[in-house]
Amino acid sequence: MAALGLDLHVALKSVRGAQGEIHPVLRDIHLTVGLGEMVALIGPSGCGKTSLLRIAAGLDADFTGSRIWHGASAPRLGMVFQEPRLLAWRSVRQNILLAQPAPDPALADQLLARLDLAARAEAWPGTLSLGMARRVAIARALAVRPDLLLLDEAFASLDPDNVARIEALLAETWRDRPIATLLVTHDRAQAIRLADRVIDLAALSALSPADR
Repeated sequence: MAALGLDLHVALKSVRGAQGEIHPVLRDIHLTVGLGEMVALIGPSGCGKTSLLRIAAGLDADFTGSRIWHGASAPRLGMVFQEPRLLAWRSVRQNILLAQPAPDPALADQLLARLDLAARAEAWPGTLSLGMARRVAIARALAVRPDLLLLDEAFASLDPDNVARIEALLAETWRDRPIATLLVTHDRAQAIRLADRVIDLAALSALSPADR
């Protein structure tokens, strides 16, 4: 059994609408992600998957509940957002090096090579296709050697060859280090293939369709 890493309890998460109305997004969620474990979140758009991922990352503290990391120190976080969010004024390689706690050029170059991006290392992000930019974002997240890895639709718009390449790299990474990983995806087959546990967030939450 994986050692406990992240323990999330979301009693209630709400958002404010354009007219000031309050909409509950998540309610009565208790989720654990162990070190060395991957948990996949699936469910229809609007069921709160990205909201839960932002809470897991510590980016959203506006909720009722708790976020506890069981470890000797705060986790080193690697996160891939739905959009790549690369620094447009830095090269591909610099985007990766800047994210690392201590620059590790060898690891950055290794990841770029594994993701078939070595030839674009000095390119500006604006010259990349969306699929390339997504691969850079994945390389950046892995380059920090994360304890907690959060992937929000990280494989969207990627062709099958690149998906297979990334899945192989992730499998190697998980074998090398005990990482707690939370994956948000609409691809149920991928979730079953990669994850130790698959959670349908719409079924887990106590919210009714009318609440959403």
